[in-house]
Amino acid sequence: MTSPDGGRLLVADGSGVTPEPPDGALPYDLALLDMLGDPAQLGWLRRRGLVAAGTVVAVLHADHRVSSEQELARRCGFWGVAVPQDRDVLTSRPGQAAGHPRFAGSPLTGSPHPSGPPVAGRPQRVLVLGGARSGKSRHAELRLAAEPRVTYLAAGPYPPGPLPQADPDWSRRVAAHKSRRPPWWETVESLDAAAALRSESPAILFDGAGTWLAGVMQESGAWEDGPPAPAQARLAAKVDELVAVWRDTRAHVVAVSDEVGSSVHPETRAGRLFRDQLGWLNQRLAAESDETVLMVAGRALTLPA
Repeated sequence: MTSPDGGRLLVADGSGVTPEPPDGALPYDLALLDMLGDPAQLGWLRRRGLVAAGTVVAVLHADHRVSSEQELARRCGFWGVAVPQDRDVLTSRPGQAAGHPRFAGSPLTGSPHPSGPPVAGRPQRVLVLGGARSGKSRHAELRLAAEPRVTYLAAGPYPPGPLPQADPDWSRRVAAHKSRRPPWWETVESLDAAAALRSESPAILFDGAGTWLAGVMQESGAWEDGPPAPAQARLAAKVDELVAVWRDTRAHVVAVSDEVGSSVHPETRAGRLFRDQLGWLNQRLAAESDETVLMVAGRALTLPA
């Protein structure tokens, strides 16, 4: 909707479908979106320049699809979206989203959203830990759903040439992950996680540290019984490099890692070695993170510093 004075308003109808804008369309001044139905629609709008830094974005159709008001506020904080309360008034001046000089602010606005450098007050490096089927990958994806440009780093051993026939169960897991990602996300399949974290991508989802470590241990020869000192040194050097790049990256990064060691003692030496190495890696990444989250039964627990 466009008002007589030029203000532009977008209201979601709850269908989850955002119409393709005409060429040359200006940014909206106000956008009321069904963020619980499809948070990626905001990333789509930002990617096309239809939601800009001055756009007031608020959540619409907030209902039982989220567990509590606190969780709603938490998610909207990830996305830079306001949560209106009863009797709140959203106002915007025409041209505000496009940087028009008449902009005089709004009584209710979303959180600042990045277009490049990190935003003050928002965690830049987030580590998401959890056991199997804890919801850790979904939580990481949710955090970055409203970003206009995301690199999805699938970190694992990807040899050159055609890949061998995969385990059917693993193939189904990979397909489920792919189906949840917005189509405009760039996927990088590489064991060189440090290079991806050094890239110019403004937002990176690193999933995950466990598969990366397994690949690096295989590459360095650390799985062998009684690994020689050179293998241990290669593994340590790779871990040191990853932690250093994680600490220094300028991207908004969310990393997923497995929480291990809370179950039975591994039966094999390889299992014990992997458990110990991943536990130490998680500790080092958490020490360099702005926020560390533990996922339990789909619920996110922010761990104290």
